[in-house]
Amino acid sequence: MTDFLNYDEWVAQVPASIKRDGLWGMDTYRKALFFSDLAWLDCNRLIQHELGKPIAWQLIRSAGSIPANMEEGFGRGFGKYYARFLRIALGSARESRGWYYRARSVLASDVVQHRIVLADELIAGLVTMAKQQAQR
Repeated sequence: MTDFLNYDEWVAQVPASIKRDGLWGMDTYRKALFFSDLAWLDCNRLIQHELGKPIAWQLIRSAGSIPANMEEGFGRGFGKYYARFLRIALGSARESRGWYYRARSVLASDVVQHRIVLADELIAGLVTMAKQQAQR
């Protein structure tokens, strides 16, 4: 993985098996997977700073939890049960946004701003998806 990925470059390197999965058709899932990969890159930077290490561990866990919960819930069915996993992913997205804010002393301000905007998009998408599933 390079030092910085843009979305189109990232999509090009995603394995075909992931792109064939039904989840790939959901914009919020694609963004969550992208966000998780960006967090990995950012954590490589954070881990180099003594005060960034604890943030890196929290961030990689919370960012990875977003697509992981979407994947697990999607594999178990739809409706209220899936909505539960989406709400867990939503909590992780909010947590990740907070960790990015706390990482602002180590990461570049444009990186932090980009990640917070992306987290906001994930939060909005997950809120919508969870409401839709809860009504099924």
